[in-house]
Amino acid sequence: MIRITDVVKSYGPNRILAGASLTAHPGELTALIGPSGGGKSTLLRCINGLETFDSGSIDVFGFHLEGTGMQPQPAAVLRDVRRKVGMVFQQFHLFPHLTALANVMSGPLQVCRATRASAEITARKLLSRVGLADKADVRPSKLSGGQQQRVAIARALAVDPAAVLFDEPTSALDPEMVEEVLSVMRSLAHDGLTMLVVTHDMDIARQAHRVHQLVGGIVAATGTPAELHTLFHAPQDRTP
Repeated sequence: MIRITDVVKSYGPNRILAGASLTAHPGELTALIGPSGGGKSTLLRCINGLETFDSGSIDVFGFHLEGTGMQPQPAAVLRDVRRKVGMVFQQFHLFPHLTALANVMSGPLQVCRATRASAEITARKLLSRVGLADKADVRPSKLSGGQQQRVAIARALAVDPAAVLFDEPTSALDPEMVEEVLSVMRSLAHDGLTMLVVTHDMDIARQAHRVHQLVGGIVAATGTPAELHTLFHAPQDRTP
């Protein structure tokens, strides 16, 4: 599981996380909701070492991250954590000079030291899984936003992670493209993939096993969507 305990993170005088604690259980979809500036994306980035944190701890499927201030985690620990946890970003972050196939192959080749033949087999299976088998040789600039995000999901899955972190996976998409990404996420949830999703989209949160509301850098409420039903009728602050 992913267990976050009393994590504190500041940027100079601004405290972004003020002792956040939560648990994401294996095989579950966990949603992080709350107003912008509440620390959701920062907390997500702390889990796989994209952000350092000042104090507290994060346990990721047997690997331990400790608050180190500005010092990065040990390289060996980060490597192990990133093999366990994939990441899907709001803005896709695909390599623009690579085809969809090459983007998905990049993780197995660079992280897992797979052979090109095995990496290609894995990548083609995953592109088919997200409905893009026919786009293998297409570069990101020729794909729609929804297609790019599905390639990004396939790339995150290519290293066979124990969990995938999603940072606002649909917020950069046009409304008609959102459903194609949500469909892939529903399929992954049905298969029991552990997912932790930062979102303002209440449709995603309603499908979660458990919801955590972050406000002011702390977890202000935790429960199932049914238990936190009043939050789903409150407007979600989407300001930058």
